[in-house]
Amino acid sequence: MEWAPGDRSNIEDRRRMVGGRAIPVGIGGFVVLLLVSWLTGIDFTSLVTDQSGGPPPSASSQALGTPQEERSVDFVDVVANDTQDVWAQALGGRYQRTKVVLFRDATQSACGFAESATGPFYCPNDGKVYLDLGFFDELSRRFGAPGDFAKAYVIAHEFGHHVQHLTGLDSTVRGGATMGAGGASVALELQADCFAGVWGYAASRSGSPTAGHVRVSADDVPEALRAAAAIGDDRIQRETTGRVMPERFTHGTSAQRVEAFRRGMASGDPNACR
Repeated sequence: MEWAPGDRSNIEDRRRMVGGRAIPVGIGGFVVLLLVSWLTGIDFTSLVTDQSGGPPPSASSQALGTPQEERSVDFVDVVANDTQDVWAQALGGRYQRTKVVLFRDATQSACGFAESATGPFYCPNDGKVYLDLGFFDELSRRFGAPGDFAKAYVIAHEFGHHVQHLTGLDSTVRGGATMGAGGASVALELQADCFAGVWGYAASRSGSPTAGHVRVSADDVPEALRAAAAIGDDRIQRETTGRVMPERFTHGTSAQRVEAFRRGMASGDPNACR
């Protein structure tokens, strides 16, 4: 995957602000819990986080990241910019550009106070994507889905939710998502996977990337497919609880997520995702 850094105009950087509750486990273990919680709909982090319900401590200043982390910031900005350019072209005046909020440990969103345990998420109340970069480390090291296109798939998936919100496709789950294998939540998540594939199709048709853009090759595609397979509800539930609980599905099975992404990537047509 080739990409050229942009100007970070697609980023709202809150990494200097640390306002989460104390975590009595190592950060690596905590990030594993946040990923599992996000994918299964089961709050495993409640076992280790403060349940007092009180307000978070005051935010404090923290130095920015290593050169590797700063590269990740540039990468998120580039993918966000490229994804939004694709959807702006597809939707025309209906598309409204937004930002990715980068944070460490915890932050405040228009959807409420969010900890890293929330995982990457889209908040329809402010139209922003929220992301703790630690998620990418666990996606690679512990869940066997390394590579830039695997990370890009996660980002593009969240922008798929932005597209759903702008076009009213998310109206089926307003007021409370319907969980389960046949529920509205799974349907929307699979559609967001398909929308990520639509962006991937466009990125694979571009030339050498200019500033703020990417180019995807055929060799990159397996990275996204591995990521989609790694974070299916059935696989995560089997690995964490020893059994599959379809009634607890929120994102779809590994096979469903792979198929949804493939459909968008093969067609490049948002209508193929409906």
